[in-house]
Amino acid sequence: MTPRIGLLLFTALLMQCENPVETPLPGVETVPAQIRQTDCFNGGNALFHAARITEMGNRASGTPGYRRQMDYLKEELAKCGWTCREQAFEKELAAGYDVLYLGFSSGLSGSFNTSCIARDSVMEKYPEGKIICIDSLCASTGEGLLLIKADEKKKQGLSIDELAQWITDNRLHLCHVFTVDDLKYLHRGGRVSKTAAIAGSILGIKPLLHVDNEGHLIPVGKIRGRKQSIEKLVDMMCERMGNWDNSTVAVCHGDCLSDAEYAADLMRKKLGKKTTVHICYTGAVIGSHSGPGTLALFFMGDQR
Repeated sequence: MTPRIGLLLFTALLMQCENPVETPLPGVETVPAQIRQTDCFNGGNALFHAARITEMGNRASGTPGYRRQMDYLKEELAKCGWTCREQAFEKELAAGYDVLYLGFSSGLSGSFNTSCIARDSVMEKYPEGKIICIDSLCASTGEGLLLIKADEKKKQGLSIDELAQWITDNRLHLCHVFTVDDLKYLHRGGRVSKTAAIAGSILGIKPLLHVDNEGHLIPVGKIRGRKQSIEKLVDMMCERMGNWDNSTVAVCHGDCLSDAEYAADLMRKKLGKKTTVHICYTGAVIGSHSGPGTLALFFMGDQR
C-alpha cells in the first residue's frame, strides 16, 4: 500500500502528502500539502461547538459553567466519538493506502486514545493494511509544523515505519512557546486564579507558557507589556533551539496579525533572512481557551 501521512484533528482535516500542491490560504504562507476535509466533521462544526462552549461561562473545575460544558461535550462527542475517525481510516485503507496518523497531544485531549480505538476497529476489517497512530504531544500549529517536517522526511525516501520512528524520536524537539493578551480566558479555563487575572490585566502582565514533554500547557514566566512579551518569546526560542535546522518555523496568532508579523521579523533576524516563517491563525477550539491576542512560536530545539 502507498503510505499517507494523516493529520486528523477535532476539525477532522487530512493532509494528503504523496502529491503536494500549492494551497493558498488568506493571510497564511503557502504550505506544500493538499488539504481536504473529511465527510464526517468540518471546521464550521468546530467553530459552532467552540462558540457554544464559550457561552457557557467559567471553565474552572467545579463551577456551574464547567459542569454545563462537560455535559454538552459528552452529549456531542458521543454522536461522533471514534466513529468519524473510524470512517476516515476505513476510507483510506479501502482506497489502498496505509495511514500514519498524528494525534493531538494526549496531555490536552482524549482524542488520541479515541483514534486508537478507531484504528483497532478498522484493522479488524482490513488486516492487510497498516495504521500507525502517534501521539504528537503537540498542539495547534506545533502539530502542523511537525507534519511539515515529517513530509520533508517522507520526500527523502523514508518508509512509513522509518517515518513513524523519526516522528517519535523528534516530537519532543518541536518546541511551543506562547503568550496571551488577556488573562481572563486562562482564568475561565482554570489555569490562573481570578485575582491573578484581574491584577495581570490592570498591570499589563503577560504570561509566558510552553508545552512540556507530556503535552501539557505550563506557565513558565511572566513579563509586563505586550511588545516585551513577544520579544521574550523570541529570546526563549534562541535559548532552546541549539543547532537544529530551523529553516522552516511557524507563528500562530489569535487575530493579531501585526503582532505575528513583528514576531516573524524578529525570528528572521535571529535565524536568517531566508528562513520560512509560516503565519497561521489560531483555530476556533484552541482560541476559545486562550482568547484573542494569543501569540505562539513553533520551532525545533534541544528541549521544550
